[in-house]
Amino acid sequence: MRASAVTEVVSKGFTLSVSLKNIVIFVTDLPKAKKFYADLLGLPVAGQSEMLIEFFPGAAATVGVSLALNEDARRLVGRHTGITLKVEKIVELCESLRNGGVTFIEPLESSPWGRMAVVQDFDGNMIALVDR
Repeated sequence: MRASAVTEVVSKGFTLSVSLKNIVIFVTDLPKAKKFYADLLGLPVAGQSEMLIEFFPGAAATVGVSLALNEDARRLVGRHTGITLKVEKIVELCESLRNGGVTFIEPLESSPWGRMAVVQDFDGNMIALVDR
């Protein structure tokens, strides 16, 4: 059974409805980010502007890549994002990513939670890929 995307939270005597809207990865080059996330990883684009691309149309929450326009955002470029994507055909995807010139921080390996790899986008942001 899947948990609800909206959580009721009681705070300071009143109830709030809280849900996750999006997670943002900061980048320095939006066209390169689109090549990595849409073309190489195959994430479906939900929307795009001059500063942001959102992925996973119709999902309760999206993942976005945004230009790092200020110093605080620029400090967040090139790090492990803490994001893990579940991938059904992970072996085939990893082969395609390798052929596309993607850097693997951790190669595809078996682990207690399934097969896993960690890849790096063109700005050095790291994403984990797992098959379950």
